[in-house]
Amino acid sequence: MAKNIRIAKGLDIKLIGAAQKTTSKAASSNTYSLRLDDFHGITPKMLVKEGAELKAGDPLFYNKQEEAMKFVSPVSGELVEIVRGARRRILSLKILADKDQQYLEHQPLDPQQADAVQIKSALLESGCWPFIKQRPYDIIADPNRLPKAIFVSGISSAPLAADIDYILEGKQEELQMALTALGKLSRGKVHVSVRDKNNSVFAGASGIELHSVKGPHPAGLVSTQINKVNPINKGEVVWTVSAWDLVIIGEFLKTGRFNAERVVSLGGSMIKEPKYYTTKIGAELSTMLYASGVKDTNFRLINGDVLTGTQTDPEGHLGFYNTAVSAIPEGDDYEFFGWNKPVFNKISSTRALTFSWLNSKKEYDLDTNTNGEHRAFVVTGSYERVFPLDIYPLQLLKACMVKDLDEMENLGLYEVAPEDFALTEFICISKQPHQQIIREGLDLLHEEIG
Repeated sequence: MAKNIRIAKGLDIKLIGAAQKTTSKAASSNTYSLRLDDFHGITPKMLVKEGAELKAGDPLFYNKQEEAMKFVSPVSGELVEIVRGARRRILSLKILADKDQQYLEHQPLDPQQADAVQIKSALLESGCWPFIKQRPYDIIADPNRLPKAIFVSGISSAPLAADIDYILEGKQEELQMALTALGKLSRGKVHVSVRDKNNSVFAGASGIELHSVKGPHPAGLVSTQINKVNPINKGEVVWTVSAWDLVIIGEFLKTGRFNAERVVSLGGSMIKEPKYYTTKIGAELSTMLYASGVKDTNFRLINGDVLTGTQTDPEGHLGFYNTAVSAIPEGDDYEFFGWNKPVFNKISSTRALTFSWLNSKKEYDLDTNTNGEHRAFVVTGSYERVFPLDIYPLQLLKACMVKDLDEMENLGLYEVAPEDFALTEFICISKQPHQQIIREGLDLLHEEIG
C-alpha cells in the first residue's frame, strides 16, 4: 500500500546559486575518464590495453568477483591512458573521444516480453548493471542475490542538487521500460518516492508503488524512504537505482545502445550563470564550468552536491553517478573571534549565537571553512535532531570507530550509507568525518560477514 510519509527531523540548507531551469548542450569533451573509486568494492580486470580503439559501450574491464559484470566505455575513441597508483592499482581510465561517435549495437529488449534471466544478462553485458546498487553495504548489487524490494528516489532534497522532475521531463517512456524490467528482478515491489504524486514524471508509471514524501533534507535520500516503507533486517537485500540512471537503462532496452548522456546541474554562488547542461559520464568539467563562468579564482569545485560530493579541479571529469557539480567559495580565511559573536550569515541547527532560524527561506553563501578543529565527540544531542532514521547516530559512529561488529549490526549499520551521515557531519561541532567513518565500518562488516 502506498504511503504518505512526513519527515520531521532534518535540515534544509538553502544555498545561493541553484541552477536555473534552462538547459544547454555542453561543448564536446576532448577526453573522458572513468574513476575506479566510483565503483566501491570492485576489483577490476582489464579487457583492453592502452591504445585500444573503442566504441561507446565496449567493455573496458569486468569485476573479478563477478566476471559477467562489465564496465563499458561512455564514448567511442582511443584508450590513451590507464592511470595506476601504488602496487599498480588502477585509479582511472582516460579515453580520447572521436568526433563522430560510434556505438556498440546490442539487440533491443522488450521488458514486457523478456524474463528475469534475459533482463539480468542484458544489463550485465551492456554495462548498465553498475547503476544498480544494494543495501546493505552501499555497493554495486550482487546479481546472484534476490532483493526483497527495489527503491527509486524521485526527490532531490540535498543543497544544489539537480531537480529530478526537470531533468527527467520527456523521458517517461524510458523510465517505464526500466521500471518494468526492474520489477521482474525483485521478489517484492518497486517503490518510487516523490514530492507530489500528481505532478511528478512518475505519476503515470505502472508496475510501481508510488509514495509521497514531505519534509526537509534528508527526505530525498533513499535510506530515509527505505526506513519508512520497508526497513532492512539482517540477511535481507534491497536494491536502489537513481532516477536518471533509469533513463540510461530504459534507453538501452529500447535501442540496444549504451548512451552515457546525462543532464547535469552546475550551481553554487561562484558560478556566474548556474544552469543545466547535457553532457556525458566522464566528461571534462571545464566544458561546463567555463561556459557558465566563475566569479573568482578562489573557489572549490565539488563533483556532486556540496554534502556528499568530492573535491576536484576544473580539469577533472564528471563522476559516474553524479548529476550535479557545485562551486562555492574556498574557506581558507580565519575569522577573528568568530566563535564569540552573533552570526547572521551562517546556517545552524541550534539557536546558539545564530539567527538562521528567524528566516527559514533565506539563502546563504557558505564557504568550505569548517569553523573549528577536529576533536573528540561532544555529546550534545544535535545529531538526533537532523537524523530521521530509527537509529542512534552517535552510538553507531562510535561502534564503527572501535570496530565493534556486534554493536554495528545491532545499531543498524545494514540500513545506512555514508550519504546518510552527511548532514550530521555538517552540523558536527567535533568536526569528525562521519561519512568516512561509516564507509570504513561498512567495508569492515562486508569483509567479515559478507
